[in-house]
Amino acid sequence: MFDNIKEGPGKALESVTGSWGRFRRYLAEVRNELTRVTWPARKEVYATTVVVIITSIFFGVYLWSIDLLLSRFMAWLFRWFGAA
Repeated sequence: MFDNIKEGPGKALESVTGSWGRFRRYLAEVRNELTRVTWPARKEVYATTVVVIITSIFFGVYLWSIDLLLSRFMAWLFRWFGAA
């Protein structure tokens, strides 16, 4: 019966301003949170980027070698049982 009644602090204002007011409040809160962020230095970004690239290359080569070994094993297995 009273589903449209809003409770709590700020809910009365929210019902008056509608979705535009909620959007403006959201943007204000985002701006407030962004002032609290500690942004990394250029050197930190460079170092972590290098780590990500090296790790990606390592795991790419690792997975490629595992795939190569398994495909050769399966080919040998199929030849052994005369499937190919």
